[in-house]
Amino acid sequence: MASQSTNSPYWQGVRDGAPFILVIVPFSMLFGVVGTEAGLHIAETMAFSVLVIAGAAQFAALQLLTDNAPTLIALVSALAVNLRMAMYSASLTPWLGAAPLWQRAIAAYFTVDQSYACAVVKFEQEPHWSVPARLAYFFGVVTPICPLWYVFTLVGALVGNAVPTGLPLDFALPITFLAMIGPMLRTPAHMVAALVSVTLALALAWLPYNLGLLLAGIAGMMAGAQAEVMLDRRKEGRT
Repeated sequence: MASQSTNSPYWQGVRDGAPFILVIVPFSMLFGVVGTEAGLHIAETMAFSVLVIAGAAQFAALQLLTDNAPTLIALVSALAVNLRMAMYSASLTPWLGAAPLWQRAIAAYFTVDQSYACAVVKFEQEPHWSVPARLAYFFGVVTPICPLWYVFTLVGALVGNAVPTGLPLDFALPITFLAMIGPMLRTPAHMVAALVSVTLALALAWLPYNLGLLLAGIAGMMAGAQAEVMLDRRKEGRT
C-alpha cells in the first residue's frame, strides 16, 4: 500500500468521500425505518443493507414487495437498477484490472455510486498512479461511507416508528445522485443520455412495477452511445 501520510492516495480518498456522509446518514437511516415499517425484522433489514449495499435497488425492491408485486418482478427491478454497477466495473477495469483477484473482489463489493464517481474522476486526473495507489484511494473513499451505511441502517431499524413522520429523510436520495451525476456530465453524449433518460422516466412514470424507469435507463444508454458514435464520426470527417 502507498504511504499513509495525510497526502497519500488513501487519505485523499477519505477526504473526497467524507462529504457524502451528509447524505449517507439520512439515506441509510431512512432505509432502516422503511424496512421496519414494511414488516422486516432488524436482522432482515441489516442483511438487506450488508448484502445488497445499493440504496436505490434496496428501496425499489422493498417498495415493490410492500405493494405485493411478484417476487420475480422485484428481483428483476432491483437487478435492472443495479445494472449500472456492471458499467461501473467495466469502467474501472482499465485502472484496477491488474490488481490481485482478492483485492478486486473486495473492490467489487464496495463499488457503490460514491466510490465509483470519486475514483473514476481521480484516476483520470492522476494517470501516473500505480495500481496499489489507486486501490488505496478507492478504499479511502469507502472508509467514511460504507461503515456509516451499516451503522445508520441499524439505527433506523431500531428507531423505526419513533422517527417523526414529517422528518424529510427522503431528501437524501435525489441529492446524492445529483451530487454524483452533475460533475460527470462532461460531454455532449453524457448530457444526451441524461436528458433522454430523465424525460422518459417522467413520461413513463405511470407504468407499473417501475417499468418506466427501466425503459428510460435503457433508452438513455442507447441515446448516449449513439450520440458518441455520431460525434466521433463528425470529428473524423473534420480531420
